[in-house]
Amino acid sequence: MFQDTSSLAAMAEALSQSPDYRVLRRLMARLPFTPSSDQETKTAVILDTETTGLDAQRNEIIELGMVKFDYTPNGNIVGVRDTFSAFNEPIDPIPADITDLTGISDELVAGHRIDAVAVEKFVDDAVLIIAHHSQFDRGFAERYWPVFAQKAWACSATEIEWRKYGFEGAKLGYLLHGAGYFHQAHRAVDDCNALLEILAFELPTIGRPARPAAGERAEENGSRVGGAIAVRAQKSPQNPRLSMERRQRRKTQELVRRRLRSRPRRRNRVSENGDLPARRRAANAEADRFHAVLGKGLRTGCDTSRSNRSAVRSAAAEINARR
Repeated sequence: MFQDTSSLAAMAEALSQSPDYRVLRRLMARLPFTPSSDQETKTAVILDTETTGLDAQRNEIIELGMVKFDYTPNGNIVGVRDTFSAFNEPIDPIPADITDLTGISDELVAGHRIDAVAVEKFVDDAVLIIAHHSQFDRGFAERYWPVFAQKAWACSATEIEWRKYGFEGAKLGYLLHGAGYFHQAHRAVDDCNALLEILAFELPTIGRPARPAAGERAEENGSRVGGAIAVRAQKSPQNPRLSMERRQRRKTQELVRRRLRSRPRRRNRVSENGDLPARRRAANAEADRFHAVLGKGLRTGCDTSRSNRSAVRSAAAEINARR
């Protein structure tokens, strides 16, 4: 009897109607659709990466997955345009714990490279890049493909108030189970398809999907895109060069604060008065002096390689010599 898929579907449907059971269905990727010319839509891309570690400047991407979809001005998902999935062979061997987590081995990615031209072409018409915990994926994506620095980004994990809509957390697998599905986690394109269904899921508390349900906050900020994830997109920098310079300065400030905390206590008039804003201004001023010595600042804004640490120590010695 279990070979009859129609019988299984009927049983699952019957169980789902009972308050005593919950049914999870295997997530199936949506088939691409043909956009209609008479419907106003915008295009977004859901992106996910699998990597050899958490450091966006030192670790490497081993898999990139993307799903391109169209949505209406009020945030309703219309359909999937295309999908992208590719492996990348890293320079260093994939750590054993990463293979255990993702199932991606050195043998699986051997000889594979992600085509940069294909990536740029895929995201060219997208007005928004969405990732679950975008702070992680964005760092890797912008390092590998500069086109992502020119795109607006949004985070589906932090910019939608999932607890407000009856979920106890924002973990991807947990949200997907709430939508009634299960999937192969920690594989890039599968996670993208999972996030698409989560964003299309009709929230039981209000009877509509996550994007338009959270869109009230976006509308208050003048957004016509719809959805809470559009809020951050409206604030994304228009000048990627300026954005990089700001990140460089923030990273230099962070290195200065670490240096100030690690060196022997040497109080001055600013620190003695206990004025925290003043101390921060003093630390930022020292960071500016670092930039003056280092020229253009840190090479990538997040590089903590040995050569950069050496440059910082040299700069610190020169600053101390000037005092």
